[in-house]
Formats: sequence, C-alpha cells, structure tokens
Amino acid sequence: MTQPAAQKKKGFRLFNYIGEIVNELKKVVWLTRSEIMYLTGLVLLVTIAAGIVLGALDFGFTALVDKVFIGGR
Repeated sequence: MTQPAAQKKKGFRLFNYIGEIVNELKKVVWLTRSEIMYLTGLVLLVTIAAGIVLGALDFGFTALVDKVFIGGR
C-alpha cells in the first residue's frame, strides 16, 4: 500500500531547504558597489561622530565629578 503524497513530503529535507534558500537569494535586489561604498562611508562617519560626542561627554562628566566629589585637584 502506498502512502499519500502529503505524508511522503513530511519531515526535514536538506536539499529542498537549500533549494529554497537559493531561490530566495535569486529574488534579492543586491546593492551596487557604489551604493555599498557610500553607505559604508556613511556608517563610519556616523560612528566616528557618535564616538567623539560620547567621548567628550564622558570627559566632561568625569571632570565635573572629580571637581564636585574629589575637590578639584
């Protein structure tokens, strides 16, 4: 007696899974090289700016706490 088609497909099939991944990756709209360079530069610029601002705030608050609690050496 043969099993129905729905029961034969039951379970994890590695090759079907990999095939579905490949099919989905074909649908992705990939960025161009110039877009990647622009966005990478933008991320680096924002990261550096945020680091400078946070560093300055940390330095300022550290100096303030030193003067208030330690008595300003």
